[in-house]
Amino acid sequence: MRNKNNKHLGIEIDPDLHFKLHYISKYYGRSANGEILYLIRQEIRNFEKTEGEIAVPTKSEEKQDAK
Repeated sequence: MRNKNNKHLGIEIDPDLHFKLHYISKYYGRSANGEILYLIRQEIRNFEKTEGEIAVPTKSEEKQDAK
């Protein structure tokens, strides 16, 4: 079941990159979506290791920024 709080990200991808993404994801036993999420999490972990933790604003802070 889809979590309604999750955000949707649509991207355009060239056919060669699309094929290679699916090839790698199948190799590791993941869906293409799962592979993309794995790679994003890995990059965020690497970034935070060198640059420091990224603070995620609370919902009330997001509302304040919108004003």
